[in-house]
Amino acid sequence: MAKRRRLGPAIVTGQDLDQALTGMAETYQSPPIARVAGDAATQAAAQELADELTRARAEGRLVQDLPLDQIDDTHLTRDRIAVDPTELQALEASIAARGQQMPIEVVDKWATRSGGDVSAQENMPRYGLISGWRRLAAIRSLAEKDPDHVATIRAVLRRPESAADAYLSMVEENELRVGLSYYERAQVAARATDLGVFENSSHAVQSLFSTASKGKRSKINSFIRVYRVLDPVLRFPEAIPERLGLRIAKAVDAGQGRALYAALEGAPGPDAVSEQARIEKVLQINSGSEARNRVLPSSYPGGVDVSRARGALKLSGPGVDEALMRDLHVWLSARQKGRS
Repeated sequence: MAKRRRLGPAIVTGQDLDQALTGMAETYQSPPIARVAGDAATQAAAQELADELTRARAEGRLVQDLPLDQIDDTHLTRDRIAVDPTELQALEASIAARGQQMPIEVVDKWATRSGGDVSAQENMPRYGLISGWRRLAAIRSLAEKDPDHVATIRAVLRRPESAADAYLSMVEENELRVGLSYYERAQVAARATDLGVFENSSHAVQSLFSTASKGKRSKINSFIRVYRVLDPVLRFPEAIPERLGLRIAKAVDAGQGRALYAALEGAPGPDAVSEQARIEKVLQINSGSEARNRVLPSSYPGGVDVSRARGALKLSGPGVDEALMRDLHVWLSARQKGRS
């Protein structure tokens, strides 16, 4: 039986092998419906990727490079009162050596602003800073010192539901990264209240520091009273320790706010130590007025010593016996009858 021969593609005279294979490939192209389906699938995949990138950008999952001059660092009242220059220099050196490791958080003010003059919007920074003030300051400093430094900063775009959410984001980051003094916590709560973000300062403290203990929130509220009275004349408020701040709040509640204000209003002290020394002096004078209500122990014949403190009378000595107690009872009864 004769063997069957396997036939290969026909090669037309005058064609080389590549031309023949090219012609064969054109002959066996996929049908039109398959090409249409493939193109549709490609477009769908590209659209899905574009939609995902849009969602990631809107939800703050996409890091973007934004121009430094488009960041408004006054968008929120900052909770950090002072920044240690040494710490800022260290951060600047780290970014110069390793680049920006953590993005800042911003909000698109144009997107959140309803109505208004579009041209006026374009004349102001587009993005409002929520958190990352120290990183922004360090990168701006680098850009000013080095003209070749890229004038952009890595950022994620947030869409806080309200101004309260934006303040909460700022507070949470600073609490976690550098911590806040009691005065700084009080300041941001009070200023956010003044801006109408919260109904009152107690609501602000409850909202911004909801994870703090009840005792800690009570201390923040005490520092708010210090902020309300003394903020215009305090130069180093963030350095006020917890115990001193609570004593100041108590003195303010007792009506000593004017005396404290007057003591700090003069020539300012060069540092936090001298400022706190002035405060201590007023507090000691205040406690001295309480001491004036006390008398030194007085001795009476019969071995009875009498001393008085606020709301208390102390009798001591060998003469304090049952007879003295009876006489004292008779005298107090007569005194009461005389007043009635």
